[in-house]
Amino acid sequence: MFIHNFKYSLKTLFKSKSLIFWTFAFPLILGTFFNLAFSDIENNERLDIIDIAIVNNDNFKNNNILKESFETLSDENNDNKIFNIQYADEEYAKSLLAEGKISGYLIIEDEPKIVVTSSGINETVFSEVTNEIIENSNLISNLAESEIEKSLENQNYNIDYEAIINKAISIVTDSQANIKNISNQNLSYTMIEYYTLIAMTCLYGGILGMTAINKNLANMSSTGKRVSIAPTKKLITVLSSASAAFIAQLVGVALLFIYTIFILKVDYGSNLPLTILLSIVGSFAGLSLGIVVSCLFKSNEETKTGIIIAFTMLGCFLSGMMGITMKYVIDKNIPIINKLNPANMITDGLYSLYYYETFDRFYFNVISLLIFSSLCLAISIYCLRRQKYDSI
Repeated sequence: MFIHNFKYSLKTLFKSKSLIFWTFAFPLILGTFFNLAFSDIENNERLDIIDIAIVNNDNFKNNNILKESFETLSDENNDNKIFNIQYADEEYAKSLLAEGKISGYLIIEDEPKIVVTSSGINETVFSEVTNEIIENSNLISNLAESEIEKSLENQNYNIDYEAIINKAISIVTDSQANIKNISNQNLSYTMIEYYTLIAMTCLYGGILGMTAINKNLANMSSTGKRVSIAPTKKLITVLSSASAAFIAQLVGVALLFIYTIFILKVDYGSNLPLTILLSIVGSFAGLSLGIVVSCLFKSNEETKTGIIIAFTMLGCFLSGMMGITMKYVIDKNIPIINKLNPANMITDGLYSLYYYETFDRFYFNVISLLIFSSLCLAISIYCLRRQKYDSI
């Protein structure tokens, strides 16, 4: 009986055009819109090479650290090139700045000085980079002087100045903050949109779960009336119907992955198996959501569908679908909301695979989804056991 009802429920689900649209077609359409909207957004925001000038006086020529640093930052063979540099006298540098041909110029008199006429992005970058070079230069000088003083105090007058300077440079270089990047090299902040798309697809599977359970409820359909009086345990019919809905839901999630990976060229990174695992658990949470909505609300099927869609879209909105900043606003100000939001559990779990060296946060979200599913199923079982009808 389980197999028979499973096959019947599966056929019924796949023959429903509205279900196919919301659970299969709509996520693919939305993913296409995301791709069209976000494909060039980061390329358009990329920082252009900044045109600057440097007053090539004796002070600059004698400052090896500044000179070599700017040569490196303007080298055509350097992938991190950020400056186009013109070396000029002060008057010509002033004229270039007045004509708007450069963002600013550097002049070294008693101290290095940046001259700009506005406070835009280019001017800020130029100023910050120069200040960092100067700070490192001063740090190297102080370390070298300290080493020389120690040598003199120890009456060591045979000082290798080059070795001391190289040692100071090495200390400064090694003391810089090293951030270990374990994330996918192609990861972009727009990936949060695709994570919320996966979350939406998983939770939209609740519509399948709701429809499958409605077929077993006497107050929802004529099929439910027949099922209720059939000499078959309700547990078997409910489990077979829920299993069929879960399989159909996984087909929809699989189609989304195939479409986004092979057609839209979305890169989910090297942790794709864990991404799929979280999607399966998220699909189970969506199924549980649909079952509990079906059991709790005594309204018609259209109303229940609207409840699931509204709940899903609100959850996806709070987890960053309509703007990534929303997720951070909620996490910062009202974190409890996203802790209870199944869409955010899925989104945050996927996000954590790229930004955390350990999987603690990932598994925390997996466990949270399982707890959410368990609560939904417990409520559903309680409601189903209490259902009685005066007549059918």
